[in-house]
Amino acid sequence: MRDTRRLRLPRLSIRSLPGLLAALLLPLGLLTPAAAAASPPDATAAADPVRIMPLGDSITGSPGCWRALLWNRLQNAGHTGIDFVGTLPPQGCGIAHDGDNEGHGGELVTNVASQGLLPARLAATRPDIVVMHFGTNDVWSNVAPDRILAAYDTLLAQMRESNPDIRVLVAQLIPMNPATCAACAQRVADLNARIPAWAAGAHTSRSPVVVVDQWTGFDTATDTYDGVHPDASGDEKIAARWFPALAAQLGSAPGDPGDPGDPGDPTLTCTASFRSVSVWQGGYQAEVTVRNTSAVPVRGWTVTLRPADGARVTQVWNGALKSAADGTATVADAGWNGALAPGASTAFGLIATTPAGPAAPAATADCAATPAS
Repeated sequence: MRDTRRLRLPRLSIRSLPGLLAALLLPLGLLTPAAAAASPPDATAAADPVRIMPLGDSITGSPGCWRALLWNRLQNAGHTGIDFVGTLPPQGCGIAHDGDNEGHGGELVTNVASQGLLPARLAATRPDIVVMHFGTNDVWSNVAPDRILAAYDTLLAQMRESNPDIRVLVAQLIPMNPATCAACAQRVADLNARIPAWAAGAHTSRSPVVVVDQWTGFDTATDTYDGVHPDASGDEKIAARWFPALAAQLGSAPGDPGDPGDPGDPTLTCTASFRSVSVWQGGYQAEVTVRNTSAVPVRGWTVTLRPADGARVTQVWNGALKSAADGTATVADAGWNGALAPGASTAFGLIATTPAGPAAPAATADCAATPAS
């Protein structure tokens, strides 16, 4: 049997402690505070990571697997100096990632604003960037867009009080078409139509507000499992839309091909692909996806669009439209969506009018890229 008797050590008097500590610390050069203060700081210490808060409701947090896809896409692009933050822990997905988040299932953005819930969450996490997809439950509850945007104002003011230099990416919400809310689809469209103007009024050079279009090209029939929450396909689309906007805020990562240390003057290329979204008598809605096919980042892009069969582009969102007399439309990036990492893409939507006829929407699209400065 093991001997369990306690080993008795000689008792030290308090007076002997200083001498003992001095003897222990002497070989380490730590005898005096002055000597410690004279040591130079560690020049190799890593910079603090950029703290990114995913903010929203169950689409963000329960389990919000687009966050895992976005995290890994950023890591693979060389953006390793980041930290996803939030008071909520990871909630599954089966993919290794930084799962901290602020996606509270069932929350209304109007309640978070009126009940003052955000300041404590900001104080606990201190984000530099907020990625916000928030308002789906408000839309489902038939809260008016004016009230939702007023809540955005409140949350933005609280963010800036926490960090005057905070950067905010705000989503135009993914579509909704739940079986129990026939009006939700139009309500989302009505809110999304108001968000760009809200963001433009809220934007400052010190604390930019960037709109990310999560609505265009998202199909509730194939990209959700219940008309509201994204499935695997939807998660991929959401992550793909967040990535270029967030990467632009992070700048070139050390391993990016666009690192200033890379020699040469690479050719800049981009592509533009046209896709019909919906058609009606006398017009249609379409989406154009712009992709950076260069080996380096681009700062901006311009698409030249030539609609077929006499169609005329009359409205564009997420881009700046100029129209020629022959129907050619030139669409430049909207500023916030101009910067694209290699392989990254963004999209803009458009409305076109058409002469009477059965022809399907079509257009040729050419893309020109602007080099990153």
